[in-house]
Amino acid sequence: IRQLVARDFKTKYKRSVLGMFWSFLNPLLTMCVQYFVFSTVFKSDIPNYAVYLLIGIVSFNFFSESCGMSLTSIVGNAGLITKVYVPKYIYPLTRVMSSVVNLGISLIPLILVIFCTGLRLHKSVFLALYFLLCLVVFSLGLGLLLSSLMVFFRDTQFLWNVLSMIWMYATPIFYPENILPEKFRFILRINPLYHFLKNARLCIMDGISPEPIVYVQCLLMASGMLLVGALVFRRSQDRFVLYL
Repeated sequence: IRQLVARDFKTKYKRSVLGMFWSFLNPLLTMCVQYFVFSTVFKSDIPNYAVYLLIGIVSFNFFSESCGMSLTSIVGNAGLITKVYVPKYIYPLTRVMSSVVNLGISLIPLILVIFCTGLRLHKSVFLALYFLLCLVVFSLGLGLLLSSLMVFFRDTQFLWNVLSMIWMYATPIFYPENILPEKFRFILRINPLYHFLKNARLCIMDGISPEPIVYVQCLLMASGMLLVGALVFRRSQDRFVLYL
């Protein structure tokens, strides 16, 4: 696992001048562009909008990257899988873990922006790590599911590109949730990313803890996705070599 994570991390920044510094710079540049657009052009009135926006960018970037990398984890390692026996779940797992490393680096600009904007932090900020952990578990479960589907249906990668774009706009990353009409609010209620993101913001920006039932709900959504992904992966992994 350590070797595969190191390989993925080195491959991502191979021949890059700035290297891993892009993990720090990328969310910061994205935030600057979107902050200008939505605070100047569209006049967003969200308090501490820079922090609000960066929490959403960092979280969704991790989700998109980890699932996108997991998608091709089995197909991309066909040479290893057909020659050397390694438990196959390790391949999507290492892709998610390498994205966790990037997530850790991406939290640095978030911390800097929090201090630069003068946002007062409370002890509840540590509770946000719980919801980030739920996001990691959810991403791993979805990654296992996508990597299995990709082996049998190569169109999965194109469908995922469309789905991830829809998912991004269905999650209040750069817009306030109250702009959605009431008839579309159900989209937020069934969107796990919305719940992880909303409660992480609550802990960081508002300095309060969500209701106890919220922790249980987020854990159930994350573990439920992991269970589904693991079951599909386990039942189909013995047939991978026939389609690689």
